[in-house]
Amino acid sequence: MALPALAESQVGTSAHPDSAAAPDSSGRTEPVKPKLDFSGLVFGSYQLSTDDASRDAAGGTPNKFDIGRVYLNFRMPAGDRFGVRVTTDIKQQDGSGGAYDGWIVRVKYAYLQYDVVESADPNGLAALARVGMLHNVLIDHQQEFWPRYIGKVATETYDFFASSDLGVAAQIRLPNRWGEAYATLVNGGGYEHPESDRFKDVAARVSLTPLGSHDGWLRSFTISPWFYSGRSASRFASDPAAPITAGLDRARYGVFAGVRDHALTLGAEWARKVDDVESGSTPLDRSVVHQVGELYSAFAIARPLEWRSGAGPSPFGVLFRWDQFAPDRDADGKLRNFVGGVFIEPTGNTALALDYQRVEPVDGLGGAASERWYVHWQVTF
Repeated sequence: MALPALAESQVGTSAHPDSAAAPDSSGRTEPVKPKLDFSGLVFGSYQLSTDDASRDAAGGTPNKFDIGRVYLNFRMPAGDRFGVRVTTDIKQQDGSGGAYDGWIVRVKYAYLQYDVVESADPNGLAALARVGMLHNVLIDHQQEFWPRYIGKVATETYDFFASSDLGVAAQIRLPNRWGEAYATLVNGGGYEHPESDRFKDVAARVSLTPLGSHDGWLRSFTISPWFYSGRSASRFASDPAAPITAGLDRARYGVFAGVRDHALTLGAEWARKVDDVESGSTPLDRSVVHQVGELYSAFAIARPLEWRSGAGPSPFGVLFRWDQFAPDRDADGKLRNFVGGVFIEPTGNTALALDYQRVEPVDGLGGAASERWYVHWQVTF
């Protein structure tokens, strides 16, 4: 799931009928049972915190081994053109919500899919519809370019929206390798939270690959404009004296562009996060401020040993990422995030990386810098 192919992560394969019959040894026919497609992803790390704030708080240099995530994917046909996917997300509880500090299992994806338009040609027009806990509009798409085991993509890091949510979705794969369009209507709270108000969020993304039918490195060039718009309830929606029934606006929009190739992968994005921020203790002294956050991000993943003419695939590479996020564009203060490291992929299913990550408030933003060294690893099966 962290490194999905475009067709598998979104369009997927058609669900085949489960009513076919085959003769057994006695000559009788029995229904052929649908086959379960099971896969998984595990990634973890060893981390060493070297910033002054972490050292002072721990009385030394904090370090730990950790499992970032365990994803278990279950896919199964459910009749002609229908299919089901369930993905469990296993993570360690942080203990802040209760006494239990162990590992918890939650649902990341759980949806029914219907293939509206099927195509035997992988370059032909195809369309699908989904209902349930499903991919949000952008994050899964960006993870086709940036490896999740190193860290979250920028829009998820700075809390633009969750990676999945409950609702309905539709997708169209454009013919002649021109890309895809994906749209959702969801609760808005993300997969970790139940619905808490009457509002719904709508989002859409168009990912165009104008050179998809050509040969060469730029064949995978993708440009993806997107938007996400919704509302959330006021804290005073149920006030007995003066209820505030109007919702608080929240909108996100931006554009992501990238090139994905084994020798060199590049990505860059610009995005804005717009929120109505409510303050006050009663409806009478309530005030609402329109706050705009702005994000810039760029990254590169390179395998220089493949750049020589005639060189084959190399398991060694380097990676780099730089983010800048301003929580309020009209005020001073920004967060800057730097990631740099080297990695090796001993097999097609395993990866190991040594990387340095630093998050630093600049231009007057409060808080202390965070500085960590990681040994990251992942395995898919």
